[in-house]
Amino acid sequence: MPKNILIIEDDKFLRDLIVQKVSKEGFNVSQAIDGEEGIRKIKEEKPDLVLLDLILPGIDGFEVLSKMREEESLNSLPVIILSNLGQREDVEKGMRLGAIDYLIKAHFTPGEIIYKIRTHLKL
Repeated sequence: MPKNILIIEDDKFLRDLIVQKVSKEGFNVSQAIDGEEGIRKIKEEKPDLVLLDLILPGIDGFEVLSKMREEESLNSLPVIILSNLGQREDVEKGMRLGAIDYLIKAHFTPGEIIYKIRTHLKL
């Protein structure tokens, strides 16, 4: 049974690239372009894993993570942050809020992102 991945990313080019790659690997993919839509889809779809950008229109990725951790049904949902924010404080804040991994966009190829997804879903 294919795993469901939700990608919350406002950059259309990057989102399309990741969606295409993740879909090709046999995952079901849904997408959100901002934090509010992301939270709504997390609640509706209960994905197996969320790829989350931090810099989003409206509520940012940190806020999305905070809201998820406040709800018991979403508390254990794995989140991989995929961001351009590479400062140590940002990484630490993301991990403190409950992310399972933190990838800096400029340092990772789509193939490496797939590897991380598979690793965290134990596939």
